[in-house]
Amino acid sequence: MNVRITGSGSYIPEVTMRNADFGQHQFLNEDGTPLHYPGEVVIKKFKDITGIEERRYVSDDLLTSDIAYLAAEKAIEDAKIDRETIDYIIMAHNFGDVKAGAIQSDILPSLATRVKFRLRIKNPKCVAYDILFGCPGWVEGVLQANAFIKSGMAKRCLVIGAETLSRVVDIHDRDSMIYSDGAGATIVEAAGDDVGLIAHESATFTYDEAYYLYFGNSYNKDLDPDVRYIKMHGRKIYEFALNQVPLAMKSCLEKSGIDISEVKKVLIHQANEKMDEAIIQRFYKLYGQTPPKDIMPMSIHKLGNSSVATVPTLYDSLVKGNLDGDHELHKGDVLIFASVGAGMNINAFVYRY
Repeated sequence: MNVRITGSGSYIPEVTMRNADFGQHQFLNEDGTPLHYPGEVVIKKFKDITGIEERRYVSDDLLTSDIAYLAAEKAIEDAKIDRETIDYIIMAHNFGDVKAGAIQSDILPSLATRVKFRLRIKNPKCVAYDILFGCPGWVEGVLQANAFIKSGMAKRCLVIGAETLSRVVDIHDRDSMIYSDGAGATIVEAAGDDVGLIAHESATFTYDEAYYLYFGNSYNKDLDPDVRYIKMHGRKIYEFALNQVPLAMKSCLEKSGIDISEVKKVLIHQANEKMDEAIIQRFYKLYGQTPPKDIMPMSIHKLGNSSVATVPTLYDSLVKGNLDGDHELHKGDVLIFASVGAGMNINAFVYRY
């Protein structure tokens, strides 16, 4: 028995932040000194490296749990199920609910509990919990749903990835332009042996890598030193991802027994266009091949990096036909899902549509 995604939904925020909107930001170095070049140069370099042209932010009245609920409603409708039959709600995020203008995260009660409340599910045996696993959180949630279903603990799970990173960025750090908001949700259920999740891989690297992403002070030394923001060692993350993600994908594919020639799409965490392209190149190089055209759908150009939401929103856009380019799915197509992020965590799964 395998498990498969029977419904998906997403919430793409309405507020569009274009690169030009950052033109008047006072970007600083880590030591608080001004950058040696103007904002328009920073923006051009940023676009060349990341591929990001614009990103989406939630409106001030919405929280992470709100957009998670909105995506969940769409997934339930898409799957055409009775919500009272959901056994687990697995909610991946990293920063909880952060109100606009606030400096404190709120995770009491858990965001999964809040989503269940909003869904008006009465069944107390529908267990709701959060997972903190960096950007790979939604993928890991699917792997947990897979384990629950295969063990007989569940028949149907709702797996959500949602984040409002715009609430935890340092506006004086040029890396703040990477991050965005969004939510994706999926219904995961038991399926036959010929479809669904076939093999998976998951790992946590901490010996040297644990703090490649961390909470740190603003680069503006005049701001409150007790308020923290998302920070990263970008070069170290880039090198780590290029070295480890292709190997995880290869290990996963080998476990599945499927030849690389059968892979139709690779849905990879949308963190940085050049990094993702390099990961795909290295993955195929392990097989002595070059990647086929259109193997890797991309959403980062318009949506930015929404952490745990990037992979499920990418999948939802793919199956709903909302992506630019030649991206279609047909019954029997093989996909690889993969992600890398804070922890440092890596995971992947091979999936037959």
